Amino acid sequence: MAITHQAIGDRGVKYWLVWPAVLILLLIGLFPIIYTLLVSFQNINMLEEDTSFSGFMHYAALFNDARLWQSVLHTLIFTAIALPIELILGLAMAYLFLDRMPGRQIFVALLVLPVMISPIVAGATWRLLFDNRFGPINQVLGWITGETQTILWLVNPNFVYPAILLAEVWQWTPFMFLLLLAGLSNVDQSQLEAAELDGASWWRTFTKIVLPAIRPVLAIALLIRSLDLVRLFDVVWALTRGGPGTMTETISIYAYVQGFQQFETSYTAAVAIMIIILLSVIVIFVLKRMEIAR
Repeated sequence: MAITHQAIGDRGVKYWLVWPAVLILLLIGLFPIIYTLLVSFQNINMLEEDTSFSGFMHYAALFNDARLWQSVLHTLIFTAIALPIELILGLAMAYLFLDRMPGRQIFVALLVLPVMISPIVAGATWRLLFDNRFGPINQVLGWITGETQTILWLVNPNFVYPAILLAEVWQWTPFMFLLLLAGLSNVDQSQLEAAELDGASWWRTFTKIVLPAIRPVLAIALLIRSLDLVRLFDVVWALTRGGPGTMTETISIYAYVQGFQQFETSYTAAVAIMIIILLSVIVIFVLKRMEIAR
């Protein structure tokens, strides 16, 4: 009985030691969300500060805001195109550097440099590269074609999406490469050797042995990058600020414009809650898929 009381006492001490840290994390994590939710039910904007309960007027306005849903569509387009490209290129690069080679560590270190650059700095750099008069991209194309090229990469609707995707893929493919390289390095080599001796094709080996082995790492990589792409802001803002017009305006840029340029605080809070719900749905879906895969 004394041992039981002592065990209960030790457990209580552990809880008391952990609770302050848990409470701080809850305050840091939940307070902004709760406060944003409260503001979304008020009517605060540049002209008035009505903190009384305004009902669901801002949430109802979301469904009639064509510009908002266009920004959601733009975000989904960026995600649907950039994510598979980054996955395929990252996987190809991981396979390339899987085997030992001279200078492997140096090349890997050089390849991951784009990830270390701030996205807003990367976007500003690509803006200089795409400059129609002095940018090196147009100059190189001019050398290849033998004619002066003045392509308006960030203004022409036909080129603005490829320009943004190029910058985004350049910066974040190395991130996928690092995660997938770590996953491929832990694949059981004995199984691969047995499959090779049995005459299995590369595709069959990949789908039956490699893919199941790296599925947890692959799911985490896709989850992180999909969440990043859904809240895409920095690169697009540095390159086009959502232009031309609102053609490349993502949901994060739209929320920024509404909240910090037009000062529609309560409406922006409603948009933020919608974004949080959207991201939560994505996370829950991926985690469910990971549980099914187990």
